[in-house]
Amino acid sequence: METTHRHRSYEDVLAILLGASCAALGLALYHHAEILIGSTAGIALLVTYVTGWSFGLVFFVINLPFYWLAWRRVGHQFTLKTFGAVALLSWISWMLPSWLEIGEVDPLFAALAGGSLIGLGVLFLFRHRGSLGGFNILAVYLQDRFGWPAGKVQMGLDGLIMLAAFFVLPATNVVYSIIGTVVLGAILTINHRPGLYAGVSQS
Repeated sequence: METTHRHRSYEDVLAILLGASCAALGLALYHHAEILIGSTAGIALLVTYVTGWSFGLVFFVINLPFYWLAWRRVGHQFTLKTFGAVALLSWISWMLPSWLEIGEVDPLFAALAGGSLIGLGVLFLFRHRGSLGGFNILAVYLQDRFGWPAGKVQMGLDGLIMLAAFFVLPATNVVYSIIGTVVLGAILTINHRPGLYAGVSQS
């Protein structure tokens, strides 16, 4: 039986803050261990590894085309929340090196802890009708439109990013990346299923 919760505005803001912060910390672990995630964050990491450009800036720019789909297909509230979450994550990622110095990180730990943090961050946003852009938008749209579980859709799209990673990263790093992707997808599949939870923001 579906349970619907009506979120207040401050609850949505808090979810965006928590979601973006958790995801930014998880991505920092990924970046430090030179492993990969799927979606537009994975594309941004690949670009960063190849060019050395700022992850936050690349991530923000890559997500820009997806807002059109979000506005037309999912709604203006979802789009605005997603834009806010992406902008906040990009800013935190840009500022994080001056706030936190990360020492040596085992890639397996980065995959497990980073995947969990990112999964929790995305879950916060999904439950408040937001996302981290890119493939998250497609995943939420396809779940709303066809009832396809967002976690499984996300995992399928992420697989394409992992294939591209073999051309940039060592094979062992790709294996760790796949482990992290499975962890992230499992969190969403278990905790964000059709009929399990629905959050509605107050107008």
